[in-house]
Amino acid sequence: MSAFSVDGLRVTVAGAARSGIAVAELLASRGAEVTISEARSVVPEADRLQARGVHLETGGNRHATFTNADLVVLSPGVPIEQPSVAAARARGVPIVGELEVASRWLKGRLVAITGTKGKSTTTTLAGRMLEASGVRARVGGNIGVPLSAQVDDSTPDTVHVVEVSSFQLDTVDTFHPWVAALLNFSADHLDRHPGVAAYAAAKARIFENQDENDWAVVNADDPDAIAIAADSRARRRWFGFEALEVGVTVSGDAVVERSADAEVPLVPVSALQVSGRHIVADVLAAAAVSRLAGATPEGISRAVTGFTGLPHAMELVARVGSVAFVNDSKATNIVSARNSIESVDAGLVAIVGGRYKGGDFRDLREPLRTRARAVVAIGEAAALVEDALGDLLPVHRAASMDDAVRCAFGLAPVGGTVLLAPACSSFDMFADYMERGDRFKEVVARLAAEAASRR
Repeated sequence: MSAFSVDGLRVTVAGAARSGIAVAELLASRGAEVTISEARSVVPEADRLQARGVHLETGGNRHATFTNADLVVLSPGVPIEQPSVAAARARGVPIVGELEVASRWLKGRLVAITGTKGKSTTTTLAGRMLEASGVRARVGGNIGVPLSAQVDDSTPDTVHVVEVSSFQLDTVDTFHPWVAALLNFSADHLDRHPGVAAYAAAKARIFENQDENDWAVVNADDPDAIAIAADSRARRRWFGFEALEVGVTVSGDAVVERSADAEVPLVPVSALQVSGRHIVADVLAAAAVSRLAGATPEGISRAVTGFTGLPHAMELVARVGSVAFVNDSKATNIVSARNSIESVDAGLVAIVGGRYKGGDFRDLREPLRTRARAVVAIGEAAALVEDALGDLLPVHRAASMDDAVRCAFGLAPVGGTVLLAPACSSFDMFADYMERGDRFKEVVARLAAEAASRR
């Protein structure tokens, strides 16, 4: 790893988003001649990149920029099948991802967390547990600070806790986490991966370079996750709800760590400030990961007790009158949306839709049947949502987030909940799930202001 050098190499970075900029700056600081190729015509960080010796090529990807490079580095949002990338690969140019490049220069240990749902919460919690235990932890990857931006701060005693997506894992080569966690698996991102098998193969790459000195943390309740991790050479650490004799599980009201001869209490379940069985599962996973990396029971308890959730993840935005508004814009697949819906007791109006990326909206029928008054369908998938759910309960279409929130508010009963649980990506209407969630919150704030002015 330490022998990796890009000094004097011509490197093309595809994509000028957060991780693309971070890896471009890192590569330039290590002596590479770096060009960022970006489809947008305007990049706000252009002056900063130029000052650091990075050439910026905007307005589309030019084949020659890729085929004449010594190395191409992909941002997670750029598919391997993109024509210029494919042309470079056909010419024999090595193609890797930002995660791969950064991992080669880390001095600290690497903890990588993936799964179809719960990655961000688990990664954040694991980092908090380690920090509360006195461990020098840095959190990022697919959330927060890109791994490339952590390299210069990496020391032998640093633990890098990173969320990794299937897109990032698609472009790894030597990527070698000391602890690799697979939280769960269900069909997702089928708009990008050619099928479920390809998506599973990408997830499995988190274990690819591990050996018997490493750890694979796996959900004991998820048969698909167990199957994906089956070929890993690493030692297993299990987490789950179902009668675990060894691993991290729930016993009574406590999250506990069980071994062959002891049971160590870690934190009361009642200390959680965010609701939902899926949130408890994230706590189990984070505790399993962080215990391997040096977290103490006291540190885990402090981290969980002070955790009020992430933005856009079952975020209670406001109450307007007696109606609660909850933003779960991060529920970008059907399984995540189902978990969100199951966290609400009754009186629910769910806002569902966006850009469809696989799965069956009919899987939402059972939790909606006992909880929901109506569904408001948005985005490109609105017709699919209506087809799947329209015979079960009223489905109202809305052309914008403003219309959707106001419609849902009008349908919600006294004491009810309006829940944004899209089960889809956001790219038909918004830049990302964060913009979608922010727009939801803006509309709710206006509703609250209007209600206050009428008092």
